[in-house]
Amino acid sequence: VQLQASGGGLVQAGGSLRLSCAASERSFGRWVMGWFRQTPGKEREFVAAIDRSSLAIRYAESVKGRFTISRDNAKDSVFLQMSDLKPEDTAVYYCAADRSIILSQWRNVHEYDYWGQGTQVTVSS
Repeated sequence: VQLQASGGGLVQAGGSLRLSCAASERSFGRWVMGWFRQTPGKEREFVAAIDRSSLAIRYAESVKGRFTISRDNAKDSVFLQMSDLKPEDTAVYYCAADRSIILSQWRNVHEYDYWGQGTQVTVSS
């Protein structure tokens, strides 16, 4: 499975960005998809995840109310709409996929089998 993340860039605080992650796998609809982010010297941290049917969604507390995860199974893609961005949101954002991860493990970076290459998001103050 190959995941291709895109949509990062430089934005001012308070602005918005929409990240996309396209999967090469035609069984995309069976995968739980997640977004994580990482800054230099820190561990990769959970941002959001969505289940196969978009019925179950989870967010990190730090992004709740500002970020929205969604998916389009027909296009084998998952999205992260980020609004009201803050300088502390600056990071490399990664999409991740797993076919068998359970809900209680969605925040665990080690539970995902597949990762995209990351896209840089920089928020200036």
